[in-house]
Amino acid sequence: MTTVVKIGGARAVNPEGALADIASLVAAGDDVVVVHGGSTKVDETLERMGIEPTYVDTPEGVTGRFTDAETMEVFTMAMSGVNTDLVAGLRAQGVDALGLSGVDGGLLTGPRKSAVRVLEDGKKKIKRGEHSGRIDAVDTALLELLLSNGYTPVTGPPMLGDDGTPVNTDADRAAAAVAGALDATLVLLTDVEGVYADPDDAATLISRVETAEEWAALEAAAEGFMGKKVMAAEEALDGGAGEVIVASANADRPVTSALDGGGTHIQRSAIEPETTDAAGGTET
Repeated sequence: MTTVVKIGGARAVNPEGALADIASLVAAGDDVVVVHGGSTKVDETLERMGIEPTYVDTPEGVTGRFTDAETMEVFTMAMSGVNTDLVAGLRAQGVDALGLSGVDGGLLTGPRKSAVRVLEDGKKKIKRGEHSGRIDAVDTALLELLLSNGYTPVTGPPMLGDDGTPVNTDADRAAAAVAGALDATLVLLTDVEGVYADPDDAATLISRVETAEEWAALEAAAEGFMGKKVMAAEEALDGGAGEVIVASANADRPVTSALDGGGTHIQRSAIEPETTDAAGGTET
């Protein structure tokens, strides 16, 4: 069994429990690939350097970081620090972890974007000077080589753009690309228990998403940064992942808890279109 675990970079996420849990899974013989974000670390580093972080909203309602050239330098530095800390934490738990960015070995590659569509004051605009990209290829041979030799890969942005330069990419979508390429289960750990039907009410946790109707309800409920996770879930399932789980990083044994039923479980059947069979019925 291969599990891709994405550890979020939000301020409220404590990775220690996840690292200990990952260590127990690896000790039991499971293959685990860790993908990390680092939004808080990037923002803290920018602020220490007197640079104001810039976030933009897309016309689709998704919030993301705008990465100009100056921010990209800070981003690369901060993400390297996050990667090193996670590798050290796993090694302290007895895991033979190995850190690499999406640039190393050309692990994560795809086209670079130099401009993005944004929504400002209700108007759609083009914002130029962006340093980001969309992953369209994952070097699974590299990951499988590491896994088969007993290493636990720890990776994350930046990715390698098609112009040969490192660029930012969303960590949730990076995890989705890796999970899809490996036909793995994707666990997206964040600072809440999952996706809530009412974002302000934890009692409205959506536990399972298996049908198109349930998928539509999930998309409608996902706001802000959760919207990116739902987008990543769709990309992972479409790419070949068996299941996507959005769950709390701060739960007791968070990865095991998620795999055992905690959080929001999204099945591939939720995004597969219905087809008409020869008898005139429908199937998925």
